[in-house]
Amino acid sequence: MKFWKMNKGLQAFLFAAMLMPTIASAGIFDDDEARKAILDLRTKLAALSTKLDAKLEDKADKTSVLELSNQIEPLRAEIAGLRGQIEVLMNDLANAQKRQQDFYIDLDKRLRALEPKKLTVEGREVTIEQSEQRTFDAAMSLYKAGQYANAASAFTAFTLNYGDSVFASQAQYWLGNSFYAQRDCKNTISALQTLLKNYPDNVKVPDAMLNIAACQLELKDKKESRKTLMAVIAKYPGTDAAQAAKNRLPSTK
Repeated sequence: MKFWKMNKGLQAFLFAAMLMPTIASAGIFDDDEARKAILDLRTKLAALSTKLDAKLEDKADKTSVLELSNQIEPLRAEIAGLRGQIEVLMNDLANAQKRQQDFYIDLDKRLRALEPKKLTVEGREVTIEQSEQRTFDAAMSLYKAGQYANAASAFTAFTLNYGDSVFASQAQYWLGNSFYAQRDCKNTISALQTLLKNYPDNVKVPDAMLNIAACQLELKDKKESRKTLMAVIAKYPGTDAAQAAKNRLPSTK
């Protein structure tokens, strides 16, 4: 009896086994099913190889052995091909698991980046959106880098978009300083006077008043400059700002 006729079940198994990578790549199996299919396929291939070797050893007739050998060699090639496909499937499975793990790690980072966080600002514990702080920090980075025009634009945008932010008063102060660094006295006075009006209790108010007085003097308005310096001395006695105001008074005469 010919080998192929005696092994119809084997042919059906090999055909099914060759379809395994296509089925797996289509996403029908999950990880556990894929591992089980791979293990089962390996076990059957090993059994098949052992069976074929046994048949060769059992044949005493050299002619029969040669004939059977000729039939088996293509089958061995198919077995080798299937083993290669198993390795490809294993590699694809490992890569898929790695991509899935990376995806969840990235997703977790993104979600954490969107979560509000608590911090202390000007002695108060507040909860803010992280996008809010990143926007403010970006504006401050521009100022520290000496990009005062860009910083002024960034702080202006912040005060418009985050008017109720805990950083709003600071943004207003640094907006004024951004103009001051560019020797734009008119916009400096306007920005810092907004700070005084909207945030009179801010710790930066005394320094803001000193900058306003300096700009008023720069604009040749000695009377207003002196008036501003006297207000600093009166409102904040004993402070460094008050002492600085006293030192500048002679220049306003």
